Amino acid sequence: MPLVVCPHCPAVNRIPDARLADKPRCGKCGKALFTGHPLELTGASFDRHLQRGELPLVVDFWAEWCGPCKMMAPAFAQAAGQLEPRVRLAKVDTEAQQAIAARYNIRSIPTLVLFRGGREIARQAGAMSANAIVQWVERALQA
Repeated sequence: MPLVVCPHCPAVNRIPDARLADKPRCGKCGKALFTGHPLELTGASFDRHLQRGELPLVVDFWAEWCGPCKMMAPAFAQAAGQLEPRVRLAKVDTEAQQAIAARYNIRSIPTLVLFRGGREIARQAGAMSANAIVQWVERALQA
């Protein structure tokens, strides 16, 4: 039964594996735990999802001024719809969240980082298609 952090409030919910695909709702705020879209994370919400959530977390480090980041955004959103509820996808704006980008030594964007158990297990720089993102995540999780 993984712990799932609500994307709307700071609550952490324990959801049985068999119920993850049943559109679970937060026990505190009642909103959907999975939206089919990447979450926008800030400093506090990033740490909460990374440290308290037990689902693998894929983070797209991006910036508003980055052309390839903007081109990849629809593909990342499409990948979220395909990977949830097994995997949580999120975005971190490296301009607004410079401390997080520095903590993970983000040197180029877009960069995708896959976390499991609170630690980085894979990294991929450069824009990717939705299918390539899904395949990369699935391969990394099997390794």
